[in-house]
Amino acid sequence: MRGARILFNTYWIRFSLGELTHEKAVDNSKTLIKAAVDAGIQRIVHVSITNPSKDAPTAYFRGKAIVEEEIVNSGIPYAILRPAVFFGNDGILINTIAWMLRRFPVLPVMGDGNYKIQPVFVGDLARLAVDAARRDENMIIDAVGPEIFTYNELVAVIGEKIGRRAPLIHLPPLLGYYGSRVLGFMLRDVILTRDEIRSLMANYLVSADPPTATTPFTEWLSENADSLGRKYISELGKHYRK
Repeated sequence: MRGARILFNTYWIRFSLGELTHEKAVDNSKTLIKAAVDAGIQRIVHVSITNPSKDAPTAYFRGKAIVEEEIVNSGIPYAILRPAVFFGNDGILINTIAWMLRRFPVLPVMGDGNYKIQPVFVGDLARLAVDAARRDENMIIDAVGPEIFTYNELVAVIGEKIGRRAPLIHLPPLLGYYGSRVLGFMLRDVILTRDEIRSLMANYLVSADPPTATTPFTEWLSENADSLGRKYISELGKHYRK
């Protein structure tokens, strides 16, 4: 990092696997922040998550809160962006929903499906990051899109746009989790974790602040419906396996 002025930090892991845990990701992040201080970085633009908290019920959100605190206390001017769920390019959650709708006659949903989600376009997040890099003041903003859906509504609008609606089966969270484990075993991947189910159902992926991104999910979905979910995107294949 020596000679650089700005650090754009997107490092994190979706779930723990083997020796790579969220606690290890926190330690790695602390090392990165210390290196930024030593290298004379003048500003950190950090990608976090909506509603991080050291009291959160999941290691993902607790870890994000700890890393934010390390950045704030580093002495380096900072901008912290808190996105919810991404869409665009190879966004895994949205693509997986479409992939399942294209292949299965019904779609399982954890609980009542009325928990909320506020997706943000990756291009909007990039724009917010670049804009934040040009500013001087310390800032923490939720990087969220203009549309909020319940999970039921999200699945319905994806099904409508790709032309493959399917009845929803509402399952107890634990049963739904074990069902995702079976599908994940077949695909040699991780579909959902218990922590992700808890976070979704606790409405951690929605913001109480006004939207900062401008691209509506429904607009992007209309433009990309033909290709969405045509192929399965593996989380393990994309981020974990060599």
